[in-house]
Amino acid sequence: MIAALARDLKREAERANQRRLLVLAGDRDRGVDAAYDAIEAVDADEGDVSLVSTLEGFRFERLAPRGADDLLGRTREVVVLDCHDRFVPNALGRAAGAVDGGGLLMLVTPALDDWPDRRDGFDESLAVPPFTLGDVTGRFRERVVATIRTHPGVAVVDLDGAEGGSAGTGVAVERDGLTDPPAARPRSPPGRPATATFPESVYDACLTPDQSRAVRALESLATPGSATVVESDRGRGKSSAAGLAAGALALDGRDVLVTAPGFRNAAAVFARARGVVDAEGDGAGGRNPEEDRTVRAPGGGRVRFLPPAAAADLPGDPDCVVVDEAAALPVRLLERFLAAPAVAFCTTVHGYEGAGRGFSVRFRDRLAGSEFAVRDVRLDEPIRYARDDPVESWVARALLLDARPAVPEAVAGTTVDDVEYRSLSPADLLDDEVLLGEAFGLLVAAHYRTEPNDLARLLDAPNLVARALVVDDRVVAVALCAREGGLDPETRAGMYEGERVRGNMVPDVLTSQLRDEAAAEPRGIRTVRIAVHHALRGRGLGSRLLDRLHDEFATDVDYFSVGFGATPRLLRFWRRAGYRSVHLSTTRNDASGEHSAVMLRPVGDAGQALLDRHAGALRDRERDALSDAHRDVDADVVRGVLAACPAAAAVDLTPHEWRAVVAASFGPGMYDVAPGAFRDLAIATLLGETDDVDLDDREERLLVRKVLQGRPWGAVAEELEYVSTAACMRALGSAAEPLVERYGGDLALAERDRFSDR
Repeated sequence: MIAALARDLKREAERANQRRLLVLAGDRDRGVDAAYDAIEAVDADEGDVSLVSTLEGFRFERLAPRGADDLLGRTREVVVLDCHDRFVPNALGRAAGAVDGGGLLMLVTPALDDWPDRRDGFDESLAVPPFTLGDVTGRFRERVVATIRTHPGVAVVDLDGAEGGSAGTGVAVERDGLTDPPAARPRSPPGRPATATFPESVYDACLTPDQSRAVRALESLATPGSATVVESDRGRGKSSAAGLAAGALALDGRDVLVTAPGFRNAAAVFARARGVVDAEGDGAGGRNPEEDRTVRAPGGGRVRFLPPAAAADLPGDPDCVVVDEAAALPVRLLERFLAAPAVAFCTTVHGYEGAGRGFSVRFRDRLAGSEFAVRDVRLDEPIRYARDDPVESWVARALLLDARPAVPEAVAGTTVDDVEYRSLSPADLLDDEVLLGEAFGLLVAAHYRTEPNDLARLLDAPNLVARALVVDDRVVAVALCAREGGLDPETRAGMYEGERVRGNMVPDVLTSQLRDEAAAEPRGIRTVRIAVHHALRGRGLGSRLLDRLHDEFATDVDYFSVGFGATPRLLRFWRRAGYRSVHLSTTRNDASGEHSAVMLRPVGDAGQALLDRHAGALRDRERDALSDAHRDVDADVVRGVLAACPAAAAVDLTPHEWRAVVAASFGPGMYDVAPGAFRDLAIATLLGETDDVDLDDREERLLVRKVLQGRPWGAVAEELEYVSTAACMRALGSAAEPLVERYGGDLALAERDRFSDR
């Protein structure tokens, strides 16, 4: 029965050039055996089959759920996802994205009626202390089961129809998944654009007008100073377009450097590049992309692969760079490719890669602000499978990959006086598809790290709470918050000794990194995500949402907190909301490319005590860290962190130091005589709410760059646009004058008067 059903699904998928989903529900061993039977029935090539499972010992390629990233950029005839031991939403998206037209995606699941009530390894990751596995709900799987039972093109087989039966005996087909679609229509070659410069054979290899437009845009890689962004959902041929362009550039003598999370992710790029070189260059491109990571063209051009970290150094001075699956790379790494003569970024829009939205949320602004002339092209028409593919629409529905905020017209003109504060309980979200889609769509659109796993966390994690502002039932702002702290002494002691405690980010930082064993005892609410509709930003909605959150939870917690990739704008926002700095990470976040800041807003005495001791520790750390681990932090980020730190700094200089500072400010002295004294004055000036020292922005940046970070005079003068190094030195002296007036005692003021009287 299973073999016959698999053959029917495969034949229909091949005829329509679509994919089909086969769900094998029931006992795990029977499910795996049934998957084997189905693979054999459709006569799939063993080298074109992948199994994502925690089990081992299969004759097919086996990937652990956490290793499903290896499917990025690859095409498979059959992918089997074992959902029993660890059902990871990200892995589902990656598995589906790898199945080619005419192929099958198989899910081996528990019995569908029982699945939402079962708990697995992924659920354990949601049971963050002090919550337990019993507190985790199964609403996400309930949602997945509902889509399995109702979506077209999904076949469901109940394997437990006969107790003790084997696959193929005593099973029941709940749904056959057959849709009787029309046969796929042959594609017509789009042709070569009149203004194109690449060979005609390159455009003859394009399968859709979208792909042809992408190749035409990628011709700009031949021109230094050009950047091209190619975006699409998976299966639209963006990697193939990049490969066609790379091969054509190599034929023209260019050195094309290609990078991706792994070489297998770039397999389509190299296959198409090799095809172009073979067609135009008499077979010069070689034959085995797995063994030969360089395609060489007759005229000396080449297409070569390097892993991202190595490629970012631009070894060999390539003429251009192609970054495939760009959204799966850290923003900090992407920034380094802006040093290339020309660069292309190819990225997936709806995040099957599960790597977040660092590219679209953070990196696109930096690319736009670069010196590159940027061209954008988007591919919408599927290539690896036909339009209306049921697997694509099912995965998008199950994982909300196409979740979007409310259309701007529906919320236009909204003000803070129009909105209603609303709790978004998991039950409400599960029951209201529009509410869930708009809330999750805001989180996806506004944050670089939202991924399919976060949908499961939103619906099932016991430590998370969601709140929103709505107008006429449309979501205009949303906050996702985590309960943290309140941990028992044993857990706190383990955290202090280096044990990782999931879901308690701020207590973990303050305890394990900053060595405060008592930090995990107070209870806190951390804002994990906050997003305002893009059409309504700047109208105070984010602040209103936080105000209501503070009012609701003020009696339940000791403090509110937030951790984020520090930018001047975000630091100002959170400072205005009453949050104060307690930590700045020494390394940059891989995804955001920024140093992470932690800020607290105390509620009761315990929260105030926590803030007081860590604000003081931050003040003491930064005096030294700014010339060491934080030497490269943006000056405005430093200003923002220090301005939001409420710890006061005593200025206790020796008579000699005061004479040196006054001489450098009002007389002929030099800064280098007493740099430590200047550092104490700079810290005191930039800390907290002090506003009685009248310095402009550039003067404060000068204190950061030269005095606190110890950068060379010439580099500081150039960055801050002083006409010369001497002018920069004089400016520091002038900036120190109000510091002397504010902090100097009788000795300093008398010394000042000596120079003033001259």
